[in-house]
Formats: sequence, structure tokens, C-alpha cells
Amino acid sequence: MIKLLALDLDGTLLDSQKQISPRNKEAIKQAEEKGVKVVLTTGRPLAGIRTYLEALALNDPGDYAVTYNGGLVQENDTGRILSRTTLTLEEIQQAYAIFQKAALPLSVLSMDLVLDLPAPLGKKSLYGQNAPYLKHKKCLLSDLSETGVYNKMVASFTQSYLDEQIRKLPKTLWETFEVFKSQATLLEVLPKGVTKARGLKELGKILAIDASEMMAIGDEENDLSMIRYAGIGVAMENATAPVKAAANEHTTANDADGVARAIEKFIL
Repeated sequence: MIKLLALDLDGTLLDSQKQISPRNKEAIKQAEEKGVKVVLTTGRPLAGIRTYLEALALNDPGDYAVTYNGGLVQENDTGRILSRTTLTLEEIQQAYAIFQKAALPLSVLSMDLVLDLPAPLGKKSLYGQNAPYLKHKKCLLSDLSETGVYNKMVASFTQSYLDEQIRKLPKTLWETFEVFKSQATLLEVLPKGVTKARGLKELGKILAIDASEMMAIGDEENDLSMIRYAGIGVAMENATAPVKAAANEHTTANDADGVARAIEKFIL
């Protein structure tokens, strides 16, 4: 029996227009009425999903979200943090040197604020297009302090150039951090061990829900961990090849009510 439904946003619950379809809304509502805990699991901060939480009526006491790809587990109504893993200043300095050498821009997310570090010449970050709902602030690496709260780093640029430069990044980056693409033009760098699966595991402890009682639906690299972790891992039709291979079930695309179809089949 499924007790928790973990939903990725972009490319999964949201269609190409970043909207939640009426059929998806209705299916989620019915799942909740059956007692299933619906949890948005996203790389975004809580501030970046408020509109969707309101649209789904997931802002009540007892509603939770896994944000920053598992870096935070939070209460939706209060924002209270139940689990948190962050980056150190030393780790940011190390990553920044690597990305500068690779001629890629790097931004640091500190809760609801994006700190845009100086970019290589002609390589201005496109992250403002990826996350227009967040406040941006230009700053120098020397402006960051040891006591700052740093959730993740992102490199955003055109897909072809980003993919080309990713192949040049050193293995040490993957050995030190969790590194993956969450969108075609977005590479994310998180603390080692931080994944959506880890966030769900922490939330599962709080709610006394086992992985076997969870269903996770996703489409991108950052969804791989929870697809593998949940008892039922569902890949969207528009998912990447690795996600499709890892999933034990598949559904239609995000523009064809894929989330609703999975809920109707496995929960309702």
C-alpha cells in the first residue's frame, strides 16, 4: 500500500508551460483523500514552489516538502527545517576554482537568495531564466563567510556549451560533490550524499513510512535516487534514458497527464 507520493516538479508534475493540469490536480486530491501523503521533491527552495503548494492545497500542518534535492526537509506551512545538509565555504572555493578553469559560470544558493559569483568573460549565467522566482545578488567569492548557509551551487548556460564543458570537468568534482543535470541548461552541485532519496528517507523516519510504501515519479538525473529508493519508481515518457532504465514503472509524458495516470493506476 502506498502511503507517500513523491513528485518532482519540472518535467514531471508541471507541463511545458509550468502549469499543473486539472487532471493532475484532481488525481492528487483523490490520493490525499485516501490518506496518501503527497510530497513535492524538488531542487527548488520552498520559496520557489509556494505557488504550486497553494494550487494543490499542500500548505496545511502536516504537509512537507523535500527541497534543494534533499538538502532540506521542511514543513510547508511554517518553513521549519526538519533536516538540513549544507556546503562549507571551503567546498565552494574548491568548486569555484574548477568552474572558472572550465569557463563556466557558478552561482551559490543561500536559502532563498542566489549569489552570482563573477563569471568567466562572455559566460554570464542563465540561471535567472531557470529560476526567475528567486532574488539574485552579485558578489565576490571573498564576500562569502564561514558562517553562511549555502545549500547548493549551479552552473547554467546554453545546453550545447554546458554539455561540452561538463565532459572536461575533473573526476574530483564528482568524488567531492553530488553532481547532476536537473534541466537541459542547468548543472547542479550539492553536498556529497545529498539526494532526493536521502530527503525521503529522513522524512520517512519522521512519518514512520518505509521506502516500500512510497511511490516516486520523475524525469531527470536528480530524480534517479528516489526512483531507485521508492517501492514504486515511475519514469515519465519524457524522462532521460537512465531514469527510464532505473524505473520499475512508466507513465505518459508531462504534457499528457503522466502523474495523474500513474496515481490512477497505482493508488486510486
